[in-house]
Amino acid sequence: MQTSTYAVRGGVSLNIQKRRVLPGFADFRTKSLALSNPCTTERSTCFGLRLGSVPMEFKLAPARAVVLRLPAKARSVVRAQAAGDIEAVAPAKIQGKTSGSVLPYVGVACLGAILFGYHLGVVNGALEYLSKDLGIADNTVLQGWVVSALLAGATVGSFTGGALADKFGRTKTFQLDAIPLVVGAFLCATAQSVQTMIIGRLLAGIGIGISSAIVPLYISEISPTEIRGTLGSVNQLFICIGILAALVAGLPLAGNPLWWRSMFGIALIPSVLLALGMSFSPESPRWLFQQGKVSQAETAIKTLFGKERVAEVMNDFNAASQGSSEQEAGWFDLFSSRYWKVVSVGAALFLFQQLAGINAVVYYSTSVFRSVGIASDVAASALVGASNVFGTTIASSLMDKQGRKSLLITSFAGMALSMLLLSLSLTWKVLAPYSGTLAVLGTVLYVLSFSLGAGPVPALLLPEIFASRIRAKAVALSLGMHWISNFVIGLYFLSFVNKFGISSVYLGFSMVCLLAVLYIAGNVVETKGRSLEEIERALNPAI
Repeated sequence: MQTSTYAVRGGVSLNIQKRRVLPGFADFRTKSLALSNPCTTERSTCFGLRLGSVPMEFKLAPARAVVLRLPAKARSVVRAQAAGDIEAVAPAKIQGKTSGSVLPYVGVACLGAILFGYHLGVVNGALEYLSKDLGIADNTVLQGWVVSALLAGATVGSFTGGALADKFGRTKTFQLDAIPLVVGAFLCATAQSVQTMIIGRLLAGIGIGISSAIVPLYISEISPTEIRGTLGSVNQLFICIGILAALVAGLPLAGNPLWWRSMFGIALIPSVLLALGMSFSPESPRWLFQQGKVSQAETAIKTLFGKERVAEVMNDFNAASQGSSEQEAGWFDLFSSRYWKVVSVGAALFLFQQLAGINAVVYYSTSVFRSVGIASDVAASALVGASNVFGTTIASSLMDKQGRKSLLITSFAGMALSMLLLSLSLTWKVLAPYSGTLAVLGTVLYVLSFSLGAGPVPALLLPEIFASRIRAKAVALSLGMHWISNFVIGLYFLSFVNKFGISSVYLGFSMVCLLAVLYIAGNVVETKGRSLEEIERALNPAI
């Protein structure tokens, strides 16, 4: 009988007899455990799995290792039943201070997040001025193409990023990503025609689409378990900072109408720094291990986590890969019964994120603030941006304490209430004297709620719940859903407003947020405090 062997510290040998289960989230047959070994209890855990929930027999072994033997013919599945079983697993042990450091490399990766936010926000202030300069001031269709070309390119880039990351590795993909980012920014800054501007925006969009997929992927794979949530949410924080940077970059426009070219040119700086920084950054040790480059993986682990954790992390990699000779998954594997449920969760989170109305709130924030006497568009945008940054900063500090799932539920619930408040402030006559104040309050509360969970958590959670062999492509697919839904909503949003009224649209967004709360409560698992390998073994077939 073939076996899958996992070596950890201990003094017993475990033979786990598993019955074959159908693909999907499997039920565990529970059998109580009686152990004489003092290092285990009835509800003990091993590799993040509850040993008390599987039939086992124990015998002493001379080697100082725990050996888990799984029947090969069953390819036994160790999965979570919905959210319950994985959430009952004890969190990974918090590690002490080590000689490695991931912060500089997370900072380099976040240059991609800054570019993401900057390219999204830069056109808002520059559009009026570049339209006059390029002769399209009266052509709203071409103006729309200048704006939406970025989203179209980002959709292509998000799907491309996963395949590139699997083939060339994470750091090489970042360096390749700098090419469309640099060329796109240069074309936009020097454009003498609207066609050149659209091509530049399309290339910049491909660049931010790729970075939107690989920034959270790379950060999750190089971050220690105990701070992975905090570091992962930094991605969203730097996106917000990028948007604010675009706002600040537009301040000189009033005095210098040609400044819009410099605004696009500024994006060249972080693009070049991203390529240079990644040439000195360690590759993802998980990707290196999957490629069979064990010695390079150990070197990367030493750089990131310190030499004292090399054996521990490599042991975890070995445990996750024992008995598996599977190659990297293809795109069609994402839709197989083995992976579809967890992939659909990732796609749904980004779909809910966009259908919840964040772009609508930001779009209408200027008119809302004008209703209470805040006439400055810059001031209105700054207030929204500051709320976003503040909320994301709070989320970063709570991510590894409160957990991903609870923040998502709290976030969408707050967004639902804020949208309801916005809708009622525009329709209830009794609230008419306070409508402006309530609208501003609802807008700020909505943005704060969004930034606490719906904004940062999906990009963090997805690399955690996807198995290593599908991680890059599954993240890319989910980000593709983000960009496609963003594009479609932007295309039809004004039509819905004109047909149903903004109050009804806000009410619809509130209902979507409530549906999101129900979906998350029933389908999303908590992942705080667990290594990617522990999560993979609990949610996917044992390999």
